[in-house]
Amino acid sequence: MKILVTGAAGFIGLYTSLFLLKKKFSVVGVDNLNNYYDVKLKQDRLKILKKYKNFKFFKKNIEDRNLVKLFRNEKIDIIVNLAAQAGVRHSLKDPYSYINSNILGHLNMLELAKKLNVKKFIYASTSSVYGENKKLPFSIHNRTDNPISLYAASKKSCEVIAECYSHSFNMKCIGLRFFTVYGPWGRPDMATFIFTKRIIEKKKIDIFNFGNMKRDFTYIDDIVDGIYGSIKSNVKSLHKIYNLGNNCSEDLVDFVQVIEKSLGIKARKNFLPHQMGDVKQTFADIDESKKDLNFIPKTSVHEGIPKFVEWYKNYYSVQ
Repeated sequence: MKILVTGAAGFIGLYTSLFLLKKKFSVVGVDNLNNYYDVKLKQDRLKILKKYKNFKFFKKNIEDRNLVKLFRNEKIDIIVNLAAQAGVRHSLKDPYSYINSNILGHLNMLELAKKLNVKKFIYASTSSVYGENKKLPFSIHNRTDNPISLYAASKKSCEVIAECYSHSFNMKCIGLRFFTVYGPWGRPDMATFIFTKRIIEKKKIDIFNFGNMKRDFTYIDDIVDGIYGSIKSNVKSLHKIYNLGNNCSEDLVDFVQVIEKSLGIKARKNFLPHQMGDVKQTFADIDESKKDLNFIPKTSVHEGIPKFVEWYKNYYSVQ
């Protein structure tokens, strides 16, 4: 089976591609290697994947309409669309990049799936679509029409467009709402990376809403299990959305303490008011994911954070 993975040089893209390559799938990777964060990190992830003979890479934007010509002869079975302009806060500064990558790119990949007649289209969504939903844990049956960031709005748009394509063209689509993914090779704009870096550098860390924040932190290996579960899934629905979270909402201050313990360094904290676009709490209801995708997260933050810290110290040669 041949699987096209977009965002292959990204954090989740790396682990998904690597998992599939080890399972002896043929993987076609696409990434534009943009400079939203350190390109060297993306290139180093890519070096890992390029060691595999069953991996082929294309440096392209997913909104490039010529991808249909490029992949016409690839005989792709499944598309896993992970490429996106990520980050809640950055969407306040550069809204156009979110429309281009997340909406136009998503539409273009659906068009590609339609024209190549792929068996299944799997795409990344986000827990951010739940906005300020008060009912916890967040269920896929909750309403999600009140996003509080453009990033969330762009991802909700992706879900609606996929719904349209699935029914209009009899296309099998699965949307995966990721809940705060972390782990080795993680993104530099995420809390785990930012806090670890600043604590090591003896700089203050910013903690918003005066620490009254809770997140469902999900380890990367568990996320990949969910993605693989959706590849194998035989659910009859043309289009279905699932939560991929740890099913555990952690206090942000407690999360910082786990990083402190892993580093053996006490953090200097700068408590700040709530930041626009930030959801105060996330918590995934994963009942449907367990049933349909055999998704059972196994890694707590007490296991996952030390693995990230170990990677960070090795990668950046921290004594």
